[in-house]
Amino acid sequence: MAFLSVNNVEIVGLAAAVPKNVETLDNLEFFAPGEAEKVMALTGIKERRIAPREMVCSDYCTIAAEKLMDELKWDKESIDTLVYVSVSRDYIEPNTATVIQGKLGLKSECITFDIPMACSGYCYGLSIVASLLSSGCIKRALLLVGDTPSKIISPLDKTLWPIHGDAGTATALEYNISAKPMYFNLMSDGTQFNAIIAPSSGVREPITIDSLKIIELEPGIARNKTHVAMDGMAVFSFTITSVPKCIKSLCEHFNLDIQDLDYLLLHQANKYIDEKIRKKLKVSEDKVPYCLEYFGNTSSGTIPMTMVTQIREKLSNSQNRMVLCGFGAGLSWASVYIETKDIKVLPLIEY
Repeated sequence: MAFLSVNNVEIVGLAAAVPKNVETLDNLEFFAPGEAEKVMALTGIKERRIAPREMVCSDYCTIAAEKLMDELKWDKESIDTLVYVSVSRDYIEPNTATVIQGKLGLKSECITFDIPMACSGYCYGLSIVASLLSSGCIKRALLLVGDTPSKIISPLDKTLWPIHGDAGTATALEYNISAKPMYFNLMSDGTQFNAIIAPSSGVREPITIDSLKIIELEPGIARNKTHVAMDGMAVFSFTITSVPKCIKSLCEHFNLDIQDLDYLLLHQANKYIDEKIRKKLKVSEDKVPYCLEYFGNTSSGTIPMTMVTQIREKLSNSQNRMVLCGFGAGLSWASVYIETKDIKVLPLIEY
């Protein structure tokens, strides 16, 4: 187990931005009669937000960051680090984080880098940014997390297209010697890297004319080699076994009682999977909020999206003890314990 304890860092603000365009599952043409209803019942997803052609994840993260900085009254010169966590990067080169730093007008001394991770990305991003802040050498950071899966998933794939939505989020963190410690349990298994993969998306298998050809694998499932593909059964098996163990190990190692938590915030993979995890951990329903009904699986953005859309008032006006858990491509998974108090959480931004 890769346990990590980080002191002197607190989350002070959260914002999330989504496209205005809503796409419902019951209007998707590739479903046979009755299929959409079955998918909605199984996954808990009824609709998602889909970005227009000209908008990408970094745009929504930038919008969220700008609004959050304004609300916090942060001077741009005071921001020392900007980290962008997403598989929806603008380019292979340069880093998208650096592009965003320029758009936001942050100082040139600001540390910027990308973390190209999907569904576990928020937890991994928190561990890295918090570690950078903990010594006090840098004081303020922006963690920008999200994805625009509509750009990398085939719209002709009924196994993946209906359950994913687009979003970008911003989390503001500060150095504070009075902050409660954050606890992490970070894990990965690269032997299963091909369980979720876009084969022609990097330098291992460069894009060619052949890799752009749409291939129908079976009725309702067609994609090319640049699109994300998933081995659903492998991911399901991994999730319901490894994820509860990861959370239990975190609690045992750091002497936490899971029943004392205010919230368990799970990556919004789909409701069937998440409910399996919740029941294995014996956590009550009221402590596991969901946002996937209206936003779907927004990849690395699901945990902050849940915080913004489901428990905003609680986070803004009280003290909360939470475990967050993300899991997915890599395969990678991680659980995090945090304590928050009176966070500045902005209403959902639609753009």
